[in-house]
Amino acid sequence: MALGQATHPLTYPQARKTDQVDTYHGTQVADPYRWLEDDRSTETADWVKAENKVTFDYLAQIPYRKQFQDRLEKIYNYPKYSSPSRKGDWFYFSKNDGLQNQAVLYRQKGLDASAKPELVIDPNKLSADGTTRLGAFSLSKDGKYAVVGLSKGGSDWQEYQIMDLATKTYLPDKIEWVKVSGAAWQGDGFYYSRYPKPEGSALAAKNENHQVFFHKLNTSQSADRLVYEDPKNPQRFHIVSTTDDERFALLTVSDRGQGKDGNSLFFMDVKAVEKTFSPVVAEVSNFSYNVIDNDGERLLILTNEKAPNSKVVAFDTKKKTFSPLIAEQPEPIAENSVSAAGGKLFVEYSKDVTSKIDVFDYMGKRESEVQLPAVGTAGGFGGEKDDKFVFYTFTSFTFPPTIYRYDIATRKSTVFRAPEVDFKPADYETKQVFYTSKDGTKVPMFLTYRKGLKLDGTNPTLLYGYGGFNISLPPSFSPFRIPFLEQGGVYAQANLRGGSEYGEKWHEQGMKLKKQNVFDDFIAAAEYLIAQKYTSPAKLAIQGGSNGGLLVGAVMNQRPELFRVAIPQVGVMDMLRFHKFTIGWNWIADYGSSDNAEEFKALYAYSPIQNIKPGINYPATLITTADHDDRVVPAHSFKYAATLQEVYKGSNPVLIRIDTNSGHGASNTKKNIETAADIYSFILWNMGVASLKEMASK
Repeated sequence: MALGQATHPLTYPQARKTDQVDTYHGTQVADPYRWLEDDRSTETADWVKAENKVTFDYLAQIPYRKQFQDRLEKIYNYPKYSSPSRKGDWFYFSKNDGLQNQAVLYRQKGLDASAKPELVIDPNKLSADGTTRLGAFSLSKDGKYAVVGLSKGGSDWQEYQIMDLATKTYLPDKIEWVKVSGAAWQGDGFYYSRYPKPEGSALAAKNENHQVFFHKLNTSQSADRLVYEDPKNPQRFHIVSTTDDERFALLTVSDRGQGKDGNSLFFMDVKAVEKTFSPVVAEVSNFSYNVIDNDGERLLILTNEKAPNSKVVAFDTKKKTFSPLIAEQPEPIAENSVSAAGGKLFVEYSKDVTSKIDVFDYMGKRESEVQLPAVGTAGGFGGEKDDKFVFYTFTSFTFPPTIYRYDIATRKSTVFRAPEVDFKPADYETKQVFYTSKDGTKVPMFLTYRKGLKLDGTNPTLLYGYGGFNISLPPSFSPFRIPFLEQGGVYAQANLRGGSEYGEKWHEQGMKLKKQNVFDDFIAAAEYLIAQKYTSPAKLAIQGGSNGGLLVGAVMNQRPELFRVAIPQVGVMDMLRFHKFTIGWNWIADYGSSDNAEEFKALYAYSPIQNIKPGINYPATLITTADHDDRVVPAHSFKYAATLQEVYKGSNPVLIRIDTNSGHGASNTKKNIETAADIYSFILWNMGVASLKEMASK
């Protein structure tokens, strides 16, 4: 028996086919597995159960699956902290002791060694399986109360409660059906956004009519004041935030369902006689406007209007005029990465996908650059206006997230908290390469591997990508990658167009009618790795999640001979119907819509489900999804798996792993480790790795 093959030929569950056919602009498209979109039907549940049996029976055959999971648990088992944030005399931070399913929220007075942490919220005690997550924790200005947002089973829906921090008990208030929302305090209450209670499936029904309410403490949700809605435009997001001094309420409106990638912006001044929202930018366009802070009557705004790499401007709320503050630079400002603290602005620039942090005063004068410990990614720097120091976290592929304290006056960074991870960073190296895509564009890619790697084409290699939604993939540490690297693996992370690595122009080159550029970039990355003998098609796996799952599904249709293994995770696989579920319409701004004739043609050309063809030798495929994914509904993966299993007649396994009580990401640590162990074991087993090398330890 060849490695990767089951002891007996795999028999997949029989999926019923229907004669469902839709017509798009004169083109007929069959959709025989439409019934799998019903997440509440007994037939779908039976299919899920049968598919999981095939998948887990196959995974159980891999002799080192348990060994891999044990190593992952060992390396993941170290304390993980968030950066502290100050509110009055208290510093709040989260900590996971190592293998806790959820991080625990603490606070303490002061930062010296004698300060004793005090438990605030332990989400691990909120559900038997540890899948209830703390999604929001927003403190009132005086620090007396906090909005606590909880999500269950990995769902994006949240329920809000209010905690009295003096007693750490909850007020009777309870707020339901919250999604795509903050909790913005002003006086004796806060603004939040919600949808009406969904009709039909709460996990799949289309979400429309996003409303903003103001909730006053110690009242019921039914008494909440409706602040803003726009029923004529049901697919808009409406979110209200407030400035730190609570003087301004800020209404942001976006219309991504109509393909617009920016937002409009309104403000309400509590000092004004008339408490109404006035426009900063009245119409939604393709430009973004995000308020960083206010300086008296001025709003400091990050925008990409006439500045693809973004800039900072000031808006005078009395004169209703703009003035320049921080000019656009050759390096883009990382997405929404301008923070305010201690009367300073901390601006993160992306220099070839690595962080550069400059410090400005509130008049836009550059004062200094934060000296980072190495080449990598830094984030944080936010705080209160009277802070004397701030915290930030620095990380890279072999640099575990380390928290630094930055003194604003002396401009010096010191290590505040460094993790102890069970591996030796000095044994590995990372380098950045630039390869050429199909149209001649130079695309960056990071490669991480054990020192002394031989370029002989035999190295197990995992190529990861995303390429969309203006999201960057900067260097970051994941303990899950270490066991793969210990096996002689190469981890390759390609910075595809569609992301924000080089500003809005880079994003636009991977949107809508130009989406094929993203797939070409990923294919070119694979060709580079093979040509440079890092690996070969027999030793190359590809992986991506969500929009990255779409990426994997598209390229394995277009160039299946390049890859031995494919891992499409929670992918958007039906590009003709994605906008019909939950907030999928929100992605029209990046993808376009099948309702548009020209965009339909582009979508139909690469949509993973509609481009599975007979006679192709597809790579070994492990699809992953979860029953509580209400962002990219599991129907995408269900229909994709059923189609691929029906059409593909080769010997490579085509499996779908459907997690329960989990969402778009793993809902707890245990599930995260189990999923990672199954993925890496599947990859190595299908690359012909019979047994694991010794897994190093300090």
